[in-house]
Amino acid sequence: MSIEALWSSTPTLILAIAVGYLLGALPLADQISRRHGVDIFSAGTGLAGASNVRRTVGKLPGMIVIIGDLGKGALAVIAAEFLGVEGVWIILPAAAAITGHWFSIFSNFRGGDAMGALGGIIIASFPLFGLASVAVAFIVSLGGQKMPYTSLLNIIFGYMALVMLNIAYDGNIPLTLGIGGLCAMVLARAIRGHIERRHGNDWDEYTDSGGATEFRQ
Repeated sequence: MSIEALWSSTPTLILAIAVGYLLGALPLADQISRRHGVDIFSAGTGLAGASNVRRTVGKLPGMIVIIGDLGKGALAVIAAEFLGVEGVWIILPAAAAITGHWFSIFSNFRGGDAMGALGGIIIASFPLFGLASVAVAFIVSLGGQKMPYTSLLNIIFGYMALVMLNIAYDGNIPLTLGIGGLCAMVLARAIRGHIERRHGNDWDEYTDSGGATEFRQ
């Protein structure tokens, strides 16, 4: 893309980034938990995500949250494409959606790890390959429910599946690499969260409950 073309598309890109952030910031876990009388930021791991909602509120609310978080990520990509953002530039509004989930303006800049939102971004970016890679991540999750770092392996194995599929079938490699950057963002934040909890008083309780097993957000 030339400098002139980039300059002319900047307003659209900025709008798409803003929309992506607002979609990611929608406080689904927080609001659903509050409807059940639970402050999700003070319960369990303190993360506003599906796994924490499932453990502290219930299975059905947790399922609703994971579907909603997947939808937030997917809608950020769909909205950007509708606005005219193309190619690898989709990564910017997608990154904004992840940032919105981490630091929601609607919940005092608190949130979760955004693994569900990342899954939605991947599915919307690569409908078939994305579904397959998210399925791989889910299988890894089910296969190691008592392992303390399974949520991190979800990201690694899911992304590896996405890369292999795109290489095997001549997919969009630049966009795949961009998604890799998003995976690295979420992985780094998840590792930081694991370290902080491991040095906190709640680590034993967290691992005993199977907390680090799935798309922990």
